[in-house]
Parts: sequence; C-alpha cells; structure tokens
Amino acid sequence: MTKHIEIKRIDSVLEVTLNKPKVNAIDEQMSRELGQAFMTFRDDNDLRVAILTAEGDRIFSAGWDLKSLDSGDAKLDQWWENGDYGYGGFAGLTENWDLNKPVIAALNGLAIGGGFELAMACDLIIASEHVEFGLPEMPLGMIPDAGAIQRLPRRIPYNIAMEMFLMGRRMGAKEAERYGLINKVVKKEELLTLARNWANQLSEAAPLALQTVKEVLRKIECLQLENTFDTMRTGNLPVYRAMLKSEDAAEGVRAFVEKRKPVFKGR
Repeated sequence: MTKHIEIKRIDSVLEVTLNKPKVNAIDEQMSRELGQAFMTFRDDNDLRVAILTAEGDRIFSAGWDLKSLDSGDAKLDQWWENGDYGYGGFAGLTENWDLNKPVIAALNGLAIGGGFELAMACDLIIASEHVEFGLPEMPLGMIPDAGAIQRLPRRIPYNIAMEMFLMGRRMGAKEAERYGLINKVVKKEELLTLARNWANQLSEAAPLALQTVKEVLRKIECLQLENTFDTMRTGNLPVYRAMLKSEDAAEGVRAFVEKRKPVFKGR
C-alpha cells in the first residue's frame, strides 16, 4: 500500500504518479515507495517501460522534504547513509544503477531541487510549456548533491549549470529543450498522451535490446573511445551478451528479410 504515489499498469507500461500535496516534497517514506515501485518495474518481465509524472499541472516535485529535515526526522550529514531512502537512492532513481528499462518523465509542473534531480535520472523527458527547473539549495547553505551536481554540467554548458548552482536562476522548458536537457515541450493537455505514445512505441522493441542501451552506456560513460570498444567486447555486460544470443535478435533479422513485423518475446 502506497501513501504518496499512485501506480497504474497499462499493458506493458507502468505509470507512477507523485501525489503528496501540496508540492510532492520527497521524504524517506515517499522515497522508499518510489524505490519499491521501480524495483517491481525492474523485476517484472511483462513490464517494459515506465512513465513518471505527478498529479495536477502546477508542481512535479519541490524536491527534498525540508520540513522533515527541520524537525529532525531526516539528517543532513551523510544523509545517504543515515537515512532510509530505499532502493535506487533518493526518490528511487537518482542512484539506481541496475535498472536497465527506460523511464519517461512527463513533467506537469515545476521541477525544483530534488524534483529536478529525479527528472534528470529519467531516460527521456517531456515537459509541459509552463515547466521551470531550479536549484534553490545555495541560499539554504547546501548544494544539490542527489544528482544535479553530478549530472547537470554534463548535459548543458558549464557556465549555465554554474549559474543555476550559484545564483539559483530558473530555466524554462523551452530553454531546457534548446540545450537538449529535455526531449520535448508540449501543451499541458498533450503531456500524457505523448508520453504514452512514446512508451507504447518503446514497448514494441525487443526487450533485451531496449535494456542493453542503458547497460552499455552506463559502463562506457567517461571512458576513452578505444576503451569503450574493449568494454563492449570483454566487459561485464550480461544483458548485451544475452541480447546477442537471443531469439529476438534472430526474429528481428528474419522478420526484416520476410518483410513483416517482428514478434518479440523478450528472450
């Protein structure tokens, strides 16, 4: 039973909706609920794609629940060890290193602090036109260390990332799209329709090939080009190895030759 999130299963797609009024601030319990949802997604072979969104059209998530920090329910010093955030680290995704299935973020509103970090941990990001991103930690005497400091300078120009870190300036959805930080900006009424269309398209792909992309990218990130080839040839990439030997790979080639749609079974 979940208290702060809603989970809906539509065929091979899992929809996870944040629903903790007023601003979807993430405390340890909500983080554990998200972690459990993504663990279920990881382990269920019939689920192929997840969509992460939130109720309403104003706020996706305001990030870490500062009230729990102020009350003493959460600790700032070594929070990742002293707290119980569950599978996948903060919010279930920010340090989730073994989830190879794709997650689509459908951002319905403001993505602030840890909410922005959660969005960046997804693989594809669609945002409504009015969405803004922000990192307000600096005036609080902190930094955003659940993914923003690690991910943001790799995705947008360094100076712009520093402006967001140091000065707390917000970035609108259109600007984020120009930098390639997000994939698509749509009208708010089109948000879930497009996310579901993308999820259905991905669900038709061979599951092992779909998962191989994330597995390989995680292993080769930051390696020199020559070493990336070595890693793919000799590294520990069990999903990639299974994909190369899979019935689905043979079926894909056969279907192409026979000029028909392949029937993938995930093996």
